[in-house]
Amino acid sequence: MKSFAIVTDSSCDLPVHLAKEIELTVLPLAFLMKGKEYYNYLDEHELSFQEFYANLRAGELCTTSAVNVDAFTTAMEPLLRMGQDVLCIAFSSGLSNTCNAALLAVEELSKKYPERKIYAVDSLCASLGQGLLVYLAAQEREAGKNIDEVRAWLESNKLRLCHWFTVEDLHFLKRGGRISATTALVGSMLSIKPVMHMDNAGHLVNVSKTRGRRASLNALVDRMEELAIDPQNQTVFISHGDSLEDAQYVAEQVRQRLGVKKPVTINYVGPVIGAHSGPGTIALFFLGKER
Repeated sequence: MKSFAIVTDSSCDLPVHLAKEIELTVLPLAFLMKGKEYYNYLDEHELSFQEFYANLRAGELCTTSAVNVDAFTTAMEPLLRMGQDVLCIAFSSGLSNTCNAALLAVEELSKKYPERKIYAVDSLCASLGQGLLVYLAAQEREAGKNIDEVRAWLESNKLRLCHWFTVEDLHFLKRGGRISATTALVGSMLSIKPVMHMDNAGHLVNVSKTRGRRASLNALVDRMEELAIDPQNQTVFISHGDSLEDAQYVAEQVRQRLGVKKPVTINYVGPVIGAHSGPGTIALFFLGKER
C-alpha cells in the first residue's frame, strides 16, 4: 500500500498501463453520443477512442458532463476506511465543474473522517497535461514525500505545466464557442491553424496562428524550445485526436531539437476534451519556466 492514495478523473488521458503502474484511482467523466451515455474509461471498454473519433468525423455530436460529488465520495471513502490519506488532483476548474465536486466531497468526508488527511487540488490542467501533473506527483510520492509535501509541490508547480496544442478542424472550436463562424470558415479556406495553450486560470486560449499543418506542429516545439527547463531530462507527454503520425512527428522533433532523452509518452485525447477540440488535435506537455 502506498503512503497515501492519489485520485484523479479521466480527463487526465493517461495510458491505462501507466495509471495502473502508479496505482491511481481514476473516476470517469461521461459523454453523450448517438443518444447513448458512455463513460470515459481509460481502458476504452465502453467505446474505443478510435470509434469515438470516427463518429466525430461522420458528423455525430457529442456532449460531456462532469464527475459529481457522490462519485468522488464513493471512490474516496473505501480508501479512507482502509486507513489511507487521499490526495485528489482534479480537472481544471476553468473547464469543468469536476473540481468543485471534488472539493465538496472532500469537505463532506473530512467531517466524517477527521483523523485522515483529505485534499483536493485544482490542477488547472487538462488531458495529458493533467496526466503529466498527476504522474509527476506520483514520482514525488515514490521519492518519499508525504501527502502535505506533495500537495505543496503541486501548488508550486502546476502553473509551470505547459500545454501547447493545435487543431486540424476549426469547426469544433467554433461549435464550442472558442472562435466565430466567420473565423472558422475563412481559416479553413486558407488552411490557418491556431496555436493555443492553457492559461494560468485553466482556460484554453488562442495565442497565435500558422499557415498549414506542419507549421503548426513545429510551432508547438518552438514553444517548448522557448519555455522548457532542462529539456534533456524532461518527462514529455503528447496527446492526439486520432492523429498518431503527427504526434510521432512532434515527438521526433522534441528529441532532435531539444535532446529529450527519456521516452516520450503518446496517447489519445480522450472524449471529454476531444469532443471540443476534434479529430487531428495535437498537444505537447512539459514543465517550463511559466505557462
